Amino acid sequence: MTIQQLTEKLNLKVYGGEKGMENEISGGYVSDLLSDVMGNADSGEVWITLQTHKNVMAIASLKDLAAIVLVNNHQPEEDTLAQANEEGIPLLGTPLSTFEVAGKLYELLK
Repeated sequence: MTIQQLTEKLNLKVYGGEKGMENEISGGYVSDLLSDVMGNADSGEVWITLQTHKNVMAIASLKDLAAIVLVNNHQPEEDTLAQANEEGIPLLGTPLSTFEVAGKLYELLK
């Protein structure tokens, strides 16, 4: 499944990083602790978080993540959005909770 397909199925808002909408999804990772994501997330995963600052983009780029989904209507900071566009890593949003998004992603990928 691609990020574009996920966006359509879960009605996600695209904040930026549109160049990466055809990225393939290998799985998902849920954490709000950057060091945890850095140590445990795998390439191609979708990162589900409520963190909105620029450092999330650095981690996503380092780990070659497919996209970031911001939950609970969190909005990205300006510099985070700029970095998403520069890196081509989709930065998405939803009003859903972390629990709901993770469950839906799991169901779509299994």
